[in-house]
Amino acid sequence: MLPVFKTRSLPGLFDEFFNGNLLPNYIEEGAWKSTPAVNIYETNEKFEIEIAAPGLEKEDFKIDLKNDYLLVYSEKKDKKEEKEKGKVVRSEFRYSSFQRSFALPKEVDIAEIKANHKNGILTVELPKKMEYKENWSRQIEIQ
Repeated sequence: MLPVFKTRSLPGLFDEFFNGNLLPNYIEEGAWKSTPAVNIYETNEKFEIEIAAPGLEKEDFKIDLKNDYLLVYSEKKDKKEEKEKGKVVRSEFRYSSFQRSFALPKEVDIAEIKANHKNGILTVELPKKMEYKENWSRQIEIQ
């Protein structure tokens, strides 16, 4: 079981909703914003987080480590104006942002975390510390 995941059971969600607790939490936490889909994988050597964010470029993301959390966030502003004889006849602007936070398992080697962006997918690699890697071996020198 990955400590990166924090899930709620379906009956728990129903209880929160009908007890009036779910909606205020989502509003306060900003869950009504457009949040990209996330895939999390685990191998013997690492965890990997993929964030699907089409339309965003590498420069649109920021990744921070704070305490035992990995914070991934983005903010993008886009403005288009149509002018006719020096007057603005139409102006459209968009603003989108999101923030995701991931509790890091104790197995992660925070000094070795890497990220890359390709084809609208941000991939964050979280290598495991040597002592947590399974099936590793080495020869012990006899002295």
